[in-house]
Amino acid sequence: MKIVVLVSLFFLFLETTQAQQIEKIGFSYGGAIVMGYVDNGAYINFTGPGIKTKKGNSEVLISVLPTLRFKNDKGATKNTFITPTLGFGITYTYKAFVVQLPFYYNGKTSTSNGKWNAGVGIGINLKTLKK
Repeated sequence: MKIVVLVSLFFLFLETTQAQQIEKIGFSYGGAIVMGYVDNGAYINFTGPGIKTKKGNSEVLISVLPTLRFKNDKGATKNTFITPTLGFGITYTYKAFVVQLPFYYNGKTSTSNGKWNAGVGIGINLKTLKK
């Protein structure tokens, strides 16, 4: 019984002697939001993790692209109008303006082979919205 009381008092002492730390919670964003055209449909994406080089106001980024694709399929079997997908591509940024060349893979179906599709898009650099 004495051991339990001593251990309890020890932890109570530790709890009361530690200084309180104030944590600041911040919000940060970066990258770009891009809209464009690929494979007879539209897409919207945010640039994902990748490799970036910067010189002056220009940036070139090779990255993965988490994406929502918008497309009406024609035929007997159809996907939903909005489908999430992951692509990769090259993104060029100059100040607030963004141009992107993405690549997306359409998987094999019973009527067509799988293939890569190239697209093109324009967007805005989110870092410019901070000012």
